[in-house]
Amino acid sequence: MQGKIYLVATPIGNLEDMTFRAIETLKNVDLIAAEDTRHTLQLLNHFEISKPMISYHRHNEEIKTEEIINKVLHGQNVAIATDAGTPGISDPGEEIVKAAIKNNIEIVPIPGACALINSLIVSGISTKEFSFFGFLPLNKKNRKETLDKIKRENKTVILYEAPHKLLKTLEDILQNIGNVDGCIVRELTKVHEEKAYGKIADLIEKFNQPRGEFVIILDLNNIQNEEKIDFNNISLENQYKYYKRLGLDKKEIIKQIAKDRKVSKNEIYQKFLKKNQL
Repeated sequence: MQGKIYLVATPIGNLEDMTFRAIETLKNVDLIAAEDTRHTLQLLNHFEISKPMISYHRHNEEIKTEEIINKVLHGQNVAIATDAGTPGISDPGEEIVKAAIKNNIEIVPIPGACALINSLIVSGISTKEFSFFGFLPLNKKNRKETLDKIKRENKTVILYEAPHKLLKTLEDILQNIGNVDGCIVRELTKVHEEKAYGKIADLIEKFNQPRGEFVIILDLNNIQNEEKIDFNNISLENQYKYYKRLGLDKKEIIKQIAKDRKVSKNEIYQKFLKKNQL
């Protein structure tokens, strides 16, 4: 008889968020596949759990997935546990689920902490419909494509970000999407938990020396598909007003108009000067 795979959510900062069911599951499985065995060992020690562990992370996921599947097919129950939060959400877990489905293995979710959901519910931004993009790509082309995709979302958007990349991400949002309303949640469930609300430009000022882990929630619910405007068929004046409504300053507007129309910034600048509009 084959075993099962358990996706066990673990605390994202506060150990009191560990569920009774998660503790019992970790106690009863045959093996724990941990994103970082050292980190998970601390968790197990806290709850007085002693179980065999193997490492299961992004860099060995392909090899280890096959190994885990074989163990489950031979009757072992295996728990997947990431460093914090729910497996498969910007963490290892997705690939093992796909493999388990192909092998008709039962997958059991053990619910618990999830940073994106808990950040969303304290954001004050619509929870009716939202998109989660995780961490933005580092590759410039892929990053720009993702930001363009986000710009077309007419709903709440949620992102994760590390402290050393936060300001760059906020600046990219400001430049590519606009000075939209947002919420930043820092160090969720931890001692220094913090929530900040406001326009992206204001949030950049607030977190000029960011520390901790961040969740960014963007309110794109009231952008009525304005990004689909064909700027070549409207006047420069109306295009300027459009970007001004998004909160961009004069320099940013000139740069964006030039980009939209595929001309130099100086050309756009001179056109506005001739009309005495700058």
